[in-house]
Amino acid sequence: MKKKSDPRHLKRTKLVQELFSWQFKDDKKPPLQIREIVSHLSKIDKLIAKSAPDRPIVQINKVDLAILRLAVFEMIIDKETPPKVVIDEAVELGKEYGSDSSASFINGALGKLVEIKKIRT
Repeated sequence: MKKKSDPRHLKRTKLVQELFSWQFKDDKKPPLQIREIVSHLSKIDKLIAKSAPDRPIVQINKVDLAILRLAVFEMIIDKETPPKVVIDEAVELGKEYGSDSSASFINGALGKLVEIKKIRT
């Protein structure tokens, strides 16, 4: 069983917190930890829009959006972590920080992304 004290989980939590808070800053220069993610944001957001067509980006809960952005970055751009692990972690972060429907929304959107991009899980 995974532990919330796992260093990889803690790192993802910190990245989601950074992405979340960055969305509200007037100074849009991202902190160093999320700079690479933000540099790919247009591609990431297009993929999120394709994988969750019923919800435009502006209507997605800001916590869910931060989690999805990190997960899409890890799956499509970074590719160091197996997709199953990325999805599982994103769902866990959704349960921990999102609303009651976050985990299922995140799981569905990432599952659709896997299907669209034909990613092997």
